[in-house]
Formats: sequence, structure tokens, C-alpha cells
Amino acid sequence: MAISAKEAALSLKNICFQGVRKHFAAVGVEAVLGLPTPLIRDLLPHLTVCQLDELQPALNQRGLSTHPGWISVLQDMCGPNHVTDFDTEEEAKHEVMRMLFTLVFYGFTNPFVKRNIANLNTPSFLWAAAKCIKHFLLTTPVESLTAERRPLLNLLEKRIWSVGVSQSIDISKRRTQTALYVLHRLLDHGVAKKIVVHVQCPIVLAWILHGRGSQYVNPDLKELLESKKASCVSQTASASADGAGGGSGLGTGAPEEQVTPCKRSKLDSAEESGRSHFTLDPQVLCRTFTPRDGPSAGACPWGRIDCLDIRQCGSDSLRVLNSALPTFFCLRSLTLHSFLTFRDSDVLSLAKALKQLSDSSHSSLADLSVSVLPCTWLVEVLLDASPNLTSLTAEIQTLMWGQRLLPQRPRAAGSGISGAEKAERLPLEKLDIKVAELQTDLRFVTSVLRRCPQFTSLRLAGIRLPSGSSLSQLFTTLSESNPLLRSLNLEDLKLSDCLPEILNLLTDCKLEELRFNDCRLLEQWSNKEESLQRLVEALKAVPSLHALSLAQNRLAKNVCVLAELFSGPAPGSVKRLDVSSNFIQPAELLEFAKRLRTHRPPHRLTLDLRVNPGDRDPDTWNAALKRLRPFCVLLVKGWSSTDTMADHISNM
Repeated sequence: MAISAKEAALSLKNICFQGVRKHFAAVGVEAVLGLPTPLIRDLLPHLTVCQLDELQPALNQRGLSTHPGWISVLQDMCGPNHVTDFDTEEEAKHEVMRMLFTLVFYGFTNPFVKRNIANLNTPSFLWAAAKCIKHFLLTTPVESLTAERRPLLNLLEKRIWSVGVSQSIDISKRRTQTALYVLHRLLDHGVAKKIVVHVQCPIVLAWILHGRGSQYVNPDLKELLESKKASCVSQTASASADGAGGGSGLGTGAPEEQVTPCKRSKLDSAEESGRSHFTLDPQVLCRTFTPRDGPSAGACPWGRIDCLDIRQCGSDSLRVLNSALPTFFCLRSLTLHSFLTFRDSDVLSLAKALKQLSDSSHSSLADLSVSVLPCTWLVEVLLDASPNLTSLTAEIQTLMWGQRLLPQRPRAAGSGISGAEKAERLPLEKLDIKVAELQTDLRFVTSVLRRCPQFTSLRLAGIRLPSGSSLSQLFTTLSESNPLLRSLNLEDLKLSDCLPEILNLLTDCKLEELRFNDCRLLEQWSNKEESLQRLVEALKAVPSLHALSLAQNRLAKNVCVLAELFSGPAPGSVKRLDVSSNFIQPAELLEFAKRLRTHRPPHRLTLDLRVNPGDRDPDTWNAALKRLRPFCVLLVKGWSSTDTMADHISNM
């Protein structure tokens, strides 16, 4: 079949684009910049990530964005149905670099990496990617950072703000000092202030905390440090004597490629003989791995940990942390997560340590996140123990085998907190509570809200009230006690009987973000369309509201009412609307698109339509999307109606 002239031109253009990609170095940046603007925009999706990175500064000066190129890479990596919700080129670029750096540095592969390995497995790519990433995951192998990739470590030291430890570091083994050295470089010589520990390893946690904010010294770690330091001094003297004749011993300033064979031999022989002659002391580690003219020439600095995130916090790790907390004055943010529910005694010990820290005038702890707590009253125990918190996140899960039989002890029990202190107002600004229990007493939330006049953000999920009770008191409390509220995020709650209180809250508020996700809003409304219109009119009257989510509320055909958000002489200011998982049929979306086209939003609207059954009538669905695209950024993910369970759940 003969191809048209238009198809031939497109084919020739693509061949030229591939030629530019292949011979980019020969073509040169200036030649690309000399192309007409429409041609440059068409070229961007065909370039490699390094080429996009090189062109970006010059294109920005011309007022052009590389955003389409980065989005094209993301779609190529993750598939066409992956939601690439990145509004700026920097956001999209950093996501590309973050994903690819991990894949290439650690040798992982996916189809995209395999197709582009020649352009990715290069020092220039890793260097470009390292300039973008802020979090470094410490896992095997990191040995290359002390050998052929040593320059990369120098760059990471200046760029990385957060370090993750994702594999257990066996301190009893000699080889682990490479990982400890990299940690030392990033935490002490570098700018990293946050550490994320993904493993349950109390002695490694003690090593991380030692000297980096807390004055506490773990006795087990102290014994190890002293014994290993003594052994290392003996070994270093021996190594210096052995290397005097050959000129390749440690600390001689010889090139690394000359040192490595000798050093590797000594390490192997030490392990084979069972002699663990190595050091845990960061200062000695630095002298061992770094040339004399490197960053550790002279005394090493001690870093400071501002943010600590322990993802597998068992009782042993918590014991190490609790001992360090009272003098951990530089700590601003603390996150503790246990896969098992914490015991009451664990939480009360934590509260006691937090109280000791807060009693000092040097404490800077502002953000606390703890999961999983065994009961709701411990939330107030933690708040009273650390009354200067501005943000608290907690997940609560009662034991599956029934109600707790422990007596309801006073909330301050075990934490040394008086009733007078408990009544004081709190500076808390953000509260995030997720509950998994059969029944919850809402009073623990409302009592906290009344004590927090500076409150700006609330997220509640999963609260179940006794039969006949209502969450209306929550909205009444917010209206009366929290006039500065900016963000309200409610998930998996029953709000269908709270419409009057919701409308009252919206009449005089400063909300910027409102999320009612899976809240069964329409469940008990006798006239669903009329009630939804009342809600929409109230939302329009909130000029500060920019983000609205009504996901998983079974809106279905009633989604058309939401187009009224932008009608009339004073349209709403919503810029992001989430109606995902609402069983919106293609015909209903088309009607919504027609109404929205009549009442166009004053700003370009980001519209989340994911997990709605568009495949039931693809032509109508695509026609609706076509109508929406001129004034909407659409987030669409494929739906398969053959998945009958998902279909049933969304239409319940």
C-alpha cells in the first residue's frame, strides 16, 4: 500500500530525529538550538536523558521547556497508562533521574534500561543524575564509591540530603567498613541531615546516632569502638611496616589502583584467619579510605541528624533510641514504624524519653510520626510528653482478637505529666490519624482540636463510631476552634449525615485543600443531585480552595453537577479536581465535558479520572476526553471491566 506524502514526511522527520540523537555530539548544541521552535519541540521526545539535561539550560533561556521530553522518558519507562503527574520540567526531570540512577548504579535492569544501556551506563549519566537526586539508598554494592566511582562520592557528598540504610550491616564482619565509610562521608563530611533506617539492627542504629546529635553513648557500641580501635592501631602499624619497601601501603599517598590489590589481600587474609582487625571509628575509617589530600585531611567533622526515620522499629531499636532521645537536641523530625503493634510499655517508655527531651530548653523536635499504636489514648500521652510538637502522625490498630482488657489508666500515666499541663494549649498545626478498630471514641480527636488554635491541617482515616453516632461533632469543633484550617483530608469515613455541619464549616473558612475520599457522601441523601448542588455552591464560595477530591464516593451520573463549580459570575477557584474511582460511565463523562465546556474553569484544571470504566464505550470516552483536553490536564489510567470484583466494588 502506498503511503501518503504526509506519512512520508513524518517518517523522514523521525529518521532525522534519530540521526540527531545518534550523532548529537557531532551535530552540537548550537545547531540544535538553531532549529525552529516547533521542530525543537518535536525533537525533544527522541533525545536521551543526557542530551535533554545538556540542552535544558540553553532552551530555558529561549523560553522553551524540556518538560515534554522528560514526560516521554517517564512514559517509555513506566508504560502509557502510568500517570505522569509532574507539572514542571524540574519535577519530571528529577523523577526520571531518581529512577534511573537507582537502576543503573546498582545494576538493576528493566526494558528501558536494556534499550538505552549504551547511553546510561556511563560516568557522564551517573554524574548528571547524581546532581538531581536528594536521597541515596545505601545498599550493596557501594564498594565502587571507594574505587572507580570515587569522584561520584565527592559529588554525592555535596548533594545528598537524605540517606537510607536498606540492608543489614553486620558490624562483626570486616567488609562492612566500606558501607560505614560511605555513611560517614555523607553524614559527617556531607550535607545529609536525614537518615532512614529500613532494617532492624540496634547496634547499627547506635553507631548512626553516636556523636551526631545525642550525647548518649551506647555501652555495647562503646566497647566495640574501643576494642576495634585498638586492633586497628596495631594493624595499621603492621601495614605501614609491610608497605615501607613496596611503596603501596595505606597512607602513602599512592594512586588507589596501586593500593587496592595489597589492601584486598590483607582484608581477605584477616577474615580467613578470623582476626577482625578493623575499625568502627569514623575518624580512622576516613584515614583508611581517603588519600591524604582528600576531605579527611586533618580531623573529621561530626555531622548532625535533624530527621530520623526508623521503618522497622522493634523493641530493641526503640530501647537504643529512648536512651539517646533525652540529649538529642538537634532532632527536628522523628518517624517510628513497627510492622507489629507497639506494646503499651514501649510507647510509655518513648513518652518518658520525649518528656525528658522537651523539659530541656535545647529541644527542637517539632514533627513526630508513630505507627502502630495499640490504642487511641496514647496519642494524647505522646502530645503531653512533647507539648512543643507542631505535627503529629499516628496509626492506631487494636488487637485483632478483641477489645483490650487493660484498665483505662490516666492519660498521663508513666510519662510524668500533670493534669495541669494536660489542659494547656498546644502549638500543634498538623494532625494525621489513621485508625483500624471496631469503634473509636471521637472525643480524643475533638479534645486535641480544641487545644490547638493554630491548627492548619487535619487528616483522619478509618474512624468507626458506635451505632447511632455521627461525625457531625468533628465539623462543629473545626468551625468553632480551628479558624486557621487550610487542609482537611478525610478518608474511609461516613459523612452522608453531616451535610449541614459541612456546609456550616464552608461558610467561613480558609480551606485550600479539601478531600472527602471514600466517605459515602451520597449514601443517605434522599435527593442526591440537589444535595450535591448545595455542596457545590458552598465550595464555590471558598475563594482559597484550590484542590478538591471526591474520589470513591460513587458519584456516577451525579458527576455532572460538579461542572457547576465554575458557573456564574463568581466561579470557584479549584485548580485540581479528583473524581477517580467513581464509576463514571463514558456517556456521563461526555455530559460532564459538555457542561464544563460551557462553564470553563478560570484556570487550567487538573482532572483525575483514573479507575473509571472508560472501556465500556471507548469511542464515547475518547470523545469526552477530546472535549476536555483544551482546558484540562487529564490523569487517566486504564480500566478493565473484565475485572468484575473491581467493577462490583465501585458500583456498590
